[in-house]
Amino acid sequence: MTAEKEIVKSGSGAPVEGRETERPIRMPVDIFEDETGISVLADMPGVSRERLDIQIDNDTLSIQGKTQVSMPDGMEALYADVRSTVYQRSFSLSSELDGSKAEASLKDGVLALRIPKREEHKARRIEVRAE
Repeated sequence: MTAEKEIVKSGSGAPVEGRETERPIRMPVDIFEDETGISVLADMPGVSRERLDIQIDNDTLSIQGKTQVSMPDGMEALYADVRSTVYQRSFSLSSELDGSKAEASLKDGVLALRIPKREEHKARRIEVRAE
């Protein structure tokens, strides 16, 4: 199981010329659990593998990604629905999960992260012997 925790950092976004400090976008995340672990799906359109940072420190999962918006020279956006270029979320992980065996992939703007349960926490079948 996971529980989201709030990220509190002063100046967490990078300053952008002509604008106030960027505030990170809380990207939408789906978390699924089965008997072998959890799967995390995070929508991060515009983020490349090179601009993605995933860390598990103790029992905290941190995901951060940066988009790169390219503008032709001499042009400036007059209107933008999305102003931030930084995605950021942080979650507390159950001690049942083995962060050292986490695997991640990024395809079509969706980060897929799999964190398995530790062997001692996985369900196991107990054989009943006949006496």
